Amino acid sequence: MSDRGLRVNEDIRVREIRVIDENGEQLGVMAPRDALRIARERGLDLVEVAPTARPPVCRVMDYGKFMYEKSKKERESRKNQKIIKIKEVRISPKIDDHDFSVRAKNAAGFLQKGNKVKATVRFRGREIVHSDIGKRLLEDLAQLVQDYAVVERDPRIEGRNMIMILAPKQSD
Repeated sequence: MSDRGLRVNEDIRVREIRVIDENGEQLGVMAPRDALRIARERGLDLVEVAPTARPPVCRVMDYGKFMYEKSKKERESRKNQKIIKIKEVRISPKIDDHDFSVRAKNAAGFLQKGNKVKATVRFRGREIVHSDIGKRLLEDLAQLVQDYAVVERDPRIEGRNMIMILAPKQSD
């Protein structure tokens, strides 16, 4: 068995296989040793591509080139992925107006860069009794950044914190 789970050349140990050549033409059903001889004559490898089929399907191809192309595609797909980070903005129920606007500006900046924002109101001591203030602050924050964000999760209390998650708006 090779490194990727494909059986190659002498690793193919079944009675008969269906063989496809390098151009996609079917060569028919034959014994693996005959197919391997054909592949060797052409300077290529015999690779099992559908082991669960009856009979298993094998292809005559350049295995090294096949694995190189496959890894190249995987690298390319990883490069095109957008990694979304979650940034946190912490607010206290007693926050001043200017401090609040700075937090909103930070949140808007994070959202414009394509990150999610976790807005947290931390309650200390008896502040938890006034959870309505925290909810109002989070709703105000959502209102201020509505041009850049959608509310992914409404304000909800978790322990001594009230948390709301904002996701960036999808640009059309």
